[in-house]
Amino acid sequence: MPSMTQQSHPRHDTADQHEQVLLGVDTHKDVHVAAVITSTGLLLDTRGFPTTREGYRQLLSWARAFGQLQRAGVECTGSYGAALTRYLHHEGVTVTEVNQPDKAARRRHGKSDSIDAAAAARAVLSGRATATAKTTDGPVETIRLFKMAKASAVKSRSMAINQLKAVLVAAEPALRESLAGLSTPKLIRRCSQLRPAPGTGPQAASRHTLRLLAKRILHLTEEINDLTARIRTAIDACAPKLLGLYGVGPDTAAALLTAAGDNPDRLASEASFAALCGVSPVEASSGKTQRRRLNRGGDRQANSALYTIVIARLRWDTRTRSYVERRVIEGKTRREAIRCLKRYVAREIYQALLPSRRQSLAPAPAV
Repeated sequence: MPSMTQQSHPRHDTADQHEQVLLGVDTHKDVHVAAVITSTGLLLDTRGFPTTREGYRQLLSWARAFGQLQRAGVECTGSYGAALTRYLHHEGVTVTEVNQPDKAARRRHGKSDSIDAAAAARAVLSGRATATAKTTDGPVETIRLFKMAKASAVKSRSMAINQLKAVLVAAEPALRESLAGLSTPKLIRRCSQLRPAPGTGPQAASRHTLRLLAKRILHLTEEINDLTARIRTAIDACAPKLLGLYGVGPDTAAALLTAAGDNPDRLASEASFAALCGVSPVEASSGKTQRRRLNRGGDRQANSALYTIVIARLRWDTRTRSYVERRVIEGKTRREAIRCLKRYVAREIYQALLPSRRQSLAPAPAV
């Protein structure tokens, strides 16, 4: 790999500095390996750059030295390549998400960071990679971070509640009887007010453990409520119509917004959004058999959010229940009717997302 500290010089002289070139990047934690190719697929050069602000600036300057750079293919735009994607987007470069190279091609050509970077650029050139990367520079990225923190807090609280009840089961009868018959919220509050028992035996340890666990649960509950309020505020700021839809709550709205990203215009139509959520049927026809099968791809968290919305509507919305009953009479199973409803809900969600996001704020400064 070329040195990351030396000045860049093209390995091949370009005949015209105004020629269109494409950038491909194989991303890693500490070093990104970049490759530049011509519009005909000719590899011009490869080089590694540190994952720092100065490294990003050097990478872009190096790539633009070969010609006009308008498109780039980047691997892992949601993790290792997220900061680079934001920087390139801020500099006016269209970034395309590139999946890992085809395994058959990798067996033929081998594996190295330079080969992967060149393959990323050629994937964009050939049209194999077409998905515009998320910009991750707006309120939806804020929602994603809050949702991630809330999910871990909810998991930790559930674990602490289970531990508290397990400790209580094995506690001394007198302590267990004094807390019997209480609902979970009242039990937690009562345990948080337990006074330490004298001594160092199991009874004192049980009271102390119950008190610590109860206080932890109360703290996590405050944290969850705070994050829920912040998520709701962020959703109202970027998609005010979303929470007004029947059955859509802060958690489901956050999952659907995260799937669409800060730039939902990258989705060509509501059918693209449905495919992204894994609710579009997939053709599985052969010969005289004409059929479609269940789509098991897409963003599974968004798919789960659509399912949650449908179930909520089935419980409380008479129009939804009437639709399911009619489809069952027509010969479909209840599960198939729910799949149809998920597709309809995806269309409704897309219409609520797009108009508000077209008026979104300008991108934030690159990191």
